[in-house]
Amino acid sequence: MSALPDLARHPVIFEPGDPPRSGHLVFLHDEGDDTATVIEQDDDGRPRPRERAATRIPAADAVAVLARARADAAAHPAARFWGAAALVALQLVTRGRILPAVTPGGHDSWRAGPLDAADARRVRELAEAMPAAARAIPVRDLLLPDAESLLRAFLDAVADAMPRSPGAVRATGTTAFAAVKPVKVPHLRPWAEEVSAGLDSGVRLSLRLEADDLAAAEFRAVVQVHGLADPSLVVDAADLWEGRDPGFGPRARIEVTLALRRAARAWARLERLLDHAVPDELALTDGDVEDLLSGAADRLTAAGVEVHWPRSLVRGLSAQAVVGERDNAPSDLPSFLGGHHLTSFNWRLALGGAPLTAAEMDLLAESHRPVVRLRDQWVLIDPALARKARRPDLKPLTGLQALGAALTGTVELDGEGKGEPEQVAVEPTAWLAELRDRLTDPDPVDPPPGLAATLRDYQLQGLRWLARMTSLGLGGCLADDMGLGKTITLIALHLHRAGTGPTLVVCPASLLGNWEREITRFAPGVPVRRYHGSARTLADEGFVLTTYGTMRLDAATLGAHPWGLLVADEAQHVKNPTSGTAKALREIPAAARVALTGTPVENNLSELWAILDWTTPGLLGPLGRFRARWAKPVESGDTETAARLARLVGPFLLRRRKSDPGIAPELPPKTETDRPVPLTTEQAALYEATVREIMTQIESAQGMARRGLIVKLLTGLKQICNHPAHYLHESAPRLTGRSGKLELLDELVDTIVAEDGAVLVFTQYVAMARLLDRHLTARGVGTQLLHGGTPVARREEMVRRFQDGQAPVFLLSLKAAGTGLNLTRADHVIHYDRWWNPAVEDQATDRAYRIGQTRPVQVHRLIAEGTIEDRIAAMLGAKRSLADAVLASGEAAFTELTDAELAALVELR
Repeated sequence: MSALPDLARHPVIFEPGDPPRSGHLVFLHDEGDDTATVIEQDDDGRPRPRERAATRIPAADAVAVLARARADAAAHPAARFWGAAALVALQLVTRGRILPAVTPGGHDSWRAGPLDAADARRVRELAEAMPAAARAIPVRDLLLPDAESLLRAFLDAVADAMPRSPGAVRATGTTAFAAVKPVKVPHLRPWAEEVSAGLDSGVRLSLRLEADDLAAAEFRAVVQVHGLADPSLVVDAADLWEGRDPGFGPRARIEVTLALRRAARAWARLERLLDHAVPDELALTDGDVEDLLSGAADRLTAAGVEVHWPRSLVRGLSAQAVVGERDNAPSDLPSFLGGHHLTSFNWRLALGGAPLTAAEMDLLAESHRPVVRLRDQWVLIDPALARKARRPDLKPLTGLQALGAALTGTVELDGEGKGEPEQVAVEPTAWLAELRDRLTDPDPVDPPPGLAATLRDYQLQGLRWLARMTSLGLGGCLADDMGLGKTITLIALHLHRAGTGPTLVVCPASLLGNWEREITRFAPGVPVRRYHGSARTLADEGFVLTTYGTMRLDAATLGAHPWGLLVADEAQHVKNPTSGTAKALREIPAAARVALTGTPVENNLSELWAILDWTTPGLLGPLGRFRARWAKPVESGDTETAARLARLVGPFLLRRRKSDPGIAPELPPKTETDRPVPLTTEQAALYEATVREIMTQIESAQGMARRGLIVKLLTGLKQICNHPAHYLHESAPRLTGRSGKLELLDELVDTIVAEDGAVLVFTQYVAMARLLDRHLTARGVGTQLLHGGTPVARREEMVRRFQDGQAPVFLLSLKAAGTGLNLTRADHVIHYDRWWNPAVEDQATDRAYRIGQTRPVQVHRLIAEGTIEDRIAAMLGAKRSLADAVLASGEAAFTELTDAELAALVELR
């Protein structure tokens, strides 16, 4: 069976058998002992028989590979065709579309059926698409088998091979229809024909609705009979019962009765026809017609029974949800968008695209019949539309909800307590559409006076966008790549908003110095004060800088101060809305809020909600509803919902990348290389022993205990890949000769230092960073180490020393130094171990690859060969290609793997 995927690259044909399950797929190739006679064209284009080497595979064994071959561009067209046929066969079996039969040879079998109208049409269309290579076995002389007959034989072969159920033993008293081995049962032929009689129907039904008097709205449903084999055969059931049969056959009446019985499962009112001597037509009440309009007609259509309405009836009545139709444009947009006013939301009904007048709405609301006279014509009224006419007013929307509806074109209705919320299309009125356009295309803005810098075009565009958002009382998230100048853009915004109040910047402690230097440099004369440490005072103008930790402690004091602008730098620090830091930040009011981050989403869309719900509260609704309406569909691959979400958040989130055309053309090239390294013998022994020991514990654990063991296993294996001393927690270890990664690091560092270069070495483990610091220092290499416990003043001094060239190697903890630092002295970046999210690694790389970098940057990722790091590297490569909004959830995702999947992930290869 392992050869099947390769065989699918060759032509394949089907040889029927008796019973059908004994049929074979014949794969043709150039070498082999078995052969098959096939029809091929000679050089003159004439058909001729030829013996080809062949491999015969039972149909049931080939189904799975054929089903995969249908989507394989490398598979032969004939293999892809039989793959599509296998999928149809499996779907029929799954739906229970199988019938017992006795073959011409007297064997027990199952066949595919009954086929409804859609099934029959699909089989015909598939047969028409059958390539000649898929049926190139001669029937007689050089005649190829009929395509549809051969396809039906294949469907029967799959159906016969799959449901070999012991339940058939009870029905027949023998092993027939249950055993794989053929059983001779000619005596069961009448039984099989009786069971199948009427089920494999040769007819389908439709209902033709007629009304002799539309004013009275007295409808009749007339039963029509259609031939499945010949769709042109159509006759009323009354004519069929009176003997006017255009060719349906002797069992037509039985088939119609059985078809009606099946149709009654979709609409119970049809059961009354079964009591008639002639099931020809049914008188309908108003309730019956409304029932058809309310969904019964759709259910009948799904069951293969179409409903035809009178042509004289107009069905052009439609309903559109309209936002803001009864309101004038608000004079105070910030107040409107801040939730202080509501706007109308109502149904607008139209006939043929022209809105109904108030009088016509009243006429429709007062009518209790399924038809109404509007504009000199009879109009069919859907009960749902009539309800909208009676109650056109919906719950008013807040300003942000109305704006969100204008941006996405949809609104979520609660469904009147009758189930899941309903998404309805909406139409914004002119003033709301104008507001939407103002957000997506803001007015030009000149660089503000007092800015001691020339803004790049994209930075000026960012200022223009932020100025528009904040002037409307809205917030925004500036999510440019690290190094593109988000800080200078915010300084320009502060100057543009002069007179609106002071700006409070909340940032990680490592960035306080950077903010102070940038403000002093680009906005000379603007007061700037640190609210940090023991001396904490506030100011009524200029900038106030504080850390997330200090903000959390002094949220009440900061919240009592009037702020014109509140900025959250590296806003991914508040991506968890339930954290104390995020809650404290929400307690500080401000005229406008701006989030800065290079990674608005690190793990899942709930992080995007946390940031935007802070910048613009209410835009995305409550978190639970956001997850149900947006996050789950988008993260499941729903592209339509993803597009609507992009339209909603687009005006509130500005994202530019270094790689975007025209953004940073002056940046030098960046080269990224995965560098595989072998494990030492010691590492390999530790790795395999750890896998054996912890996998044994995992197999007998459940719930949180199992998840904890998986995290322990993954962490341990990554530490072993780094260095045995890291995993063993050795206090005074011998480091050389024990780790493949360390040996490669030495080679890279020696080359970089010899070329007068500088390198950033990132690891997610502080303990490993300390081991590297000790090792490199012993080798005489100048290093310095920055981690989460490094004081702010010491951090700033270390950055200065590195930028001045006093230490060529900068060892950094990924979480503590992956953001905010400007380290353009480095022309190399080494990721000693891998993080679970490529966006976090990219942020760390951007410490060196940012505006101000003049030399090409080389990024080296060290990967232990044959280990979990190898598999993670492949996953991260795929994850890098995903949209920013959909990222996997890191280590937590692996805790849900089965034991077998986990074993395959961590095994040493």
